[in-house]
Amino acid sequence: MVGIAIWGVAALLYAAFWFWYDAAGRRLTEAEIDAALAKLAASRTAGSGDLATLRTFLEADDGREFLMLNLVKVNPDLSEHPETRELMSGAEMSRAYFNRFRRILLGRACHPYYAGRKIGPYVDSWAAPPDPGWSMVGLIRYRSRRDLLSVVTHPDFTKAHALKHLGVTQTFSFPTQPIVMLGMSPRHYVGLVLAFAAALAHLAVLMIR
Repeated sequence: MVGIAIWGVAALLYAAFWFWYDAAGRRLTEAEIDAALAKLAASRTAGSGDLATLRTFLEADDGREFLMLNLVKVNPDLSEHPETRELMSGAEMSRAYFNRFRRILLGRACHPYYAGRKIGPYVDSWAAPPDPGWSMVGLIRYRSRRDLLSVVTHPDFTKAHALKHLGVTQTFSFPTQPIVMLGMSPRHYVGLVLAFAAALAHLAVLMIR
């Protein structure tokens, strides 16, 4: 009975995690999109062209997760932090920018999925503009388009946007949806950790007996 209870608790914990991390979201309504884009326009964190593109993406909402691909060219010069007046490198300013809304992301099961430094020039390009000097590439997982809107309209994100402009000289982002993923995601390793913990607890109970 004790073993059943241990594995039952592990299963309930994983079900709670799955519901938070992986449950399908409600699709956005037209009214929700209008209200969010009006808020973004008022905060001036996006241009009119960006808002039109974002609207197209939001109106095609399927309620599913997606990965936002980001290519970033970090500012090579020092900049003054707008609040502390401290001189910071582009990389430091970018980290300060991300740290401002990291909590907002994680609270909505959104998180960095991959980040990497660029270590060489284009080795294959076709009918593409020249490399502007990208510094890094990153993928951020969003649970849904609703969560994306919740993040970008959050007051902390709006306040942090000035740091992005100081730390980054050029960037572009576009959403992607996984077709093949060979790496483990939190839904996998959280399950493995819970299973391992349950197995150890079960073994400890058997040894005590």
